Amino acid sequence: MEVPEKPRLKAPLPSRERGWGEGGRVDQRQFAKTLRHDMTDAEQQLWRQLRAHRLYGQKFRRQQPIGPYVVDFVHFGARLIVEADGGQHDGRDKDAVRDRWLAQQGFKIMRFWNNDILRNPAGVLATILAALESPAPPLPRPLSREGRGE
Repeated sequence: MEVPEKPRLKAPLPSRERGWGEGGRVDQRQFAKTLRHDMTDAEQQLWRQLRAHRLYGQKFRRQQPIGPYVVDFVHFGARLIVEADGGQHDGRDKDAVRDRWLAQQGFKIMRFWNNDILRNPAGVLATILAALESPAPPLPRPLSREGRGE
């Protein structure tokens, strides 16, 4: 009588393939931490107004990883992302792809030029507050079984 061979267990995936190494969550979190320390003047000024519930008790986070991206400021309750853009964002296709992906996740994205934040902070804050008072975008619906390929 022949003894059946024991099934081989697969070796665990290398850390980078589990999302923890090169290009994974650890690097993204480290990148977000670096961005928090190297904020532009406009980001610093806006953060002083948004942090610690200073904008009418609303809670924002700064340089927050969301999926494959790091956003400047996010209000998770209202699903609102606020981006402070400098000249490097002028007409970039990557921003459109990024915004489309974030919108598919149920976020509303607001972009302000750095010079607008520095020259008209009250107007920027009023625009953000108005967006917070409008209803949050609906959350994306999960795919049906057929959509998931089941």
